[in-house]
Amino acid sequence: MSKRLGKEDWLKAGFRALTEAGVAALKAEPMARRLTTTKGSFYWHFADVPAFHDAMLRTWEARAYDDIVAQLETHETPVMKLRALGQIAVSGAPEEYGGMALEPAIRAWGRSDAAVSEAVARVDGLRMQYLAKLMQEIGLTNPELVRILYASFIGMEDLSSRDAQENGAAMGTLVDLILALYQ
Repeated sequence: MSKRLGKEDWLKAGFRALTEAGVAALKAEPMARRLTTTKGSFYWHFADVPAFHDAMLRTWEARAYDDIVAQLETHETPVMKLRALGQIAVSGAPEEYGGMALEPAIRAWGRSDAAVSEAVARVDGLRMQYLAKLMQEIGLTNPELVRILYASFIGMEDLSSRDAQENGAAMGTLVDLILALYQ
C-alpha cells in the first residue's frame, strides 16, 4: 500500500516541478503524474490550482524569511549573524524544496505573475530591512552596502543554479571584505 500524500508532499513536489519544468508544471494533472497519483489527491488538499499556487507562495515566504531569521537569531553577535546569513544565502533551499534553483525559479515566475511578483517584493523588502538592521548593529551605515550585499546573495544563488558551483567561500570573502573595510 502506498503512502497517502499530504499537503506538504504536494508543495515539495510543486517546488521541484517549478525548478525543473517551470510554472507550466504547476497544474493538477502534471503534478499528479509527477507524484504517480490521481488529480483527486490534489483536489483533496487544494480547492484549485490558484489555491495551490497561493500555498506554495505562503510556504516559500515563510521559509525564505521567517525560518532564516529564526536561524540567525540563534547566533550571539551581529557579526556572527551576518556571516551565517552569507552562508545561508548561498546554500539554497533543501533539495526536497527545489534546492539551489528554487529562488531563481520563483523570481522567474514572478516576471509573469503579479501575485508572485508581490511575494518576491515582500520577501526582498523584509530581507533588506533585516540586513540593514544587522549591518547598522555592526556599525555599517552605508545603505548602498545593503543593496550590494543583497544583490550578491541573489546573483550568486542564480549563478550556482546554472553552473552548480559552490559560492560559500566567495560569499565569505565578500562579507570579510565588507567587515574589514568598515571595522
